[in-house]
Amino acid sequence: MNGIQYLTQEKLDQLKQELQHMKGVERHAASRAIAEAREKGDLKENAEYDAAKEGQGMLEAKIAHLESVVSMARVLDENNINTSKVSILTKVTLTNLKTKKKVTYQLVSENEADLKAGKISISSPIGQGILGLSVGDIADVEAPAGLIKFKIEDISI
Repeated sequence: MNGIQYLTQEKLDQLKQELQHMKGVERHAASRAIAEAREKGDLKENAEYDAAKEGQGMLEAKIAHLESVVSMARVLDENNINTSKVSILTKVTLTNLKTKKKVTYQLVSENEADLKAGKISISSPIGQGILGLSVGDIADVEAPAGLIKFKIEDISI
């Protein structure tokens, strides 16, 4: 992982809490599982031991990844967001020009994307297609289903 990670303060706090839980609780549980499996005999034929070691390795990889994200995080302040153009953290109301259906999305970093919550990544096809546009602009978005045209109806925080 390289590059700055733009996050809200809420997401950064959540990641720090998750990291603390992994280091303080899950790491000890993984060590206990390895110790218990080791007590069960020959390590060459001990599937439980292999599984526990693999689980520990995956946990350590997750911890390293989260540490990297947290160390590269830059907190975005909603008070400094310009709503004249679509940018990260703005809420954008779009009209699909073919179906006339309106949708509202908030553009966020990849770590915070959650379609169910209406948060899409700035690196998603729609995010890339509308980034930098203003109210009234038409966005041509290349999606897996083909070209979709959206009209930017509103930009807010």
